[in-house]
Amino acid sequence: MTTTDLVTRLLDLWSTPLPADDETALPGFAALYTDPVTINGAAMSLADLLARARATQTAYGGIEREVLERVEAPGKLVVAFRLTGTHTGPVATPLGVVPATGRPVDLRVIDVLTITDGRISDVVMVADELANLHRLGVLALTTDGTDGAG
Repeated sequence: MTTTDLVTRLLDLWSTPLPADDETALPGFAALYTDPVTINGAAMSLADLLARARATQTAYGGIEREVLERVEAPGKLVVAFRLTGTHTGPVATPLGVVPATGRPVDLRVIDVLTITDGRISDVVMVADELANLHRLGVLALTTDGTDGAG
């Protein structure tokens, strides 16, 4: 499998509606990820990944993605992409769960993937959550130079 194929299959897996039953959905993850896979230092099973993908697809409707950059090195693949859609369901964030707002989502993500025997064994993922939270109306910027406290 070429890295272009891997990126396409990976983004399709996370953005295309998943089969309703886990037994049908899990093979798609098993084809691309080791079990377990490490994500930002935490080991996750394929079932954990499936739950995370379902949560993402519930939180964001009409998901579109655009690959911004792809960089390859032996055993590594770095993908920067843009995910757009609509905030249609609850999304877990570092600030807590944000209920659906119906607002547009425009999230930039960088994934650093370690490839072992043709499958992803480790992911370092960084997303621009701050801009997304602002776009969803969860965070407000102050214009008077204060921190908003007081």
